[in-house]
Amino acid sequence: MRRLAPLLALALLGACSATLEDMAPTGAPSASTPAGTAGKAPRFGDSDPHDWQGAAPWHYAVHGTDVSKYQTSVDWNQAKAAGISFAFIKATEGGDRLDDYFKQHWRDAKAAGVPRGAYHFYYFCRPAAEQARWFIANVPKDPAALPPVLDMEWNPHSPTCRLRPPHETVRREMSIFLSIVEKHYGKKPIIYTSIDFFDDNKLSTFHGYPYWLRSVAGHPSMRYGSHPFTFWQYTGTGIVPGIRGNADINVFNGTQAAWQKWLRQNTR
Repeated sequence: MRRLAPLLALALLGACSATLEDMAPTGAPSASTPAGTAGKAPRFGDSDPHDWQGAAPWHYAVHGTDVSKYQTSVDWNQAKAAGISFAFIKATEGGDRLDDYFKQHWRDAKAAGVPRGAYHFYYFCRPAAEQARWFIANVPKDPAALPPVLDMEWNPHSPTCRLRPPHETVRREMSIFLSIVEKHYGKKPIIYTSIDFFDDNKLSTFHGYPYWLRSVAGHPSMRYGSHPFTFWQYTGTGIVPGIRGNADINVFNGTQAAWQKWLRQNTR
């Protein structure tokens, strides 16, 4: 995916189910704290750290990553040992593109025991039904996989399609894709999105699906208001052992116990 009121934020964060630990100093170490060390959540390094001012991602117990063809070599066992608890893997884009490394990441993450799910990057020059069929044709129906993800964001740098349909069209197309994919996999898909796309398409009123929100310069409560989220992508410049170069890092919005419950409900 794209590279990808402090007091109010703290109050909102405290209302979440995530387990908090003591505030760490601004900046980040060059590697992660091993998972389970002194009962703390993992804290990963960042090549371009943000000053979180309290509502920090390392307050969350469960961290994961997302990968695509840009991560050509991933040591999933090493990443898991460092505290990566889940992974979302790019599978398809539009109606005719399969990510070059999808099959490898899909196979190797599972072999390492890392729960993984597939995501589709939406392309505004193809009908939603066609894109859903392409995703289904390329992503195995694995009951043990995480729910599928629909990645909705603008793509202004595309060499072939830079359409920005009105929000009514966007929302209608989203509904079509999500309905087809949910029916096939038997799991309610997750919506991944960015701040500008969320605002432009009034997704605060698009209900019925879990959200994975991108916000690399502020807690989601500061960028998306009170909109609920299941996952938060907090950096695109993370340092994860086992992943070469910059890595996307995400957190699950809940405690370790809540994560285990969520897994049981969504991977069967």
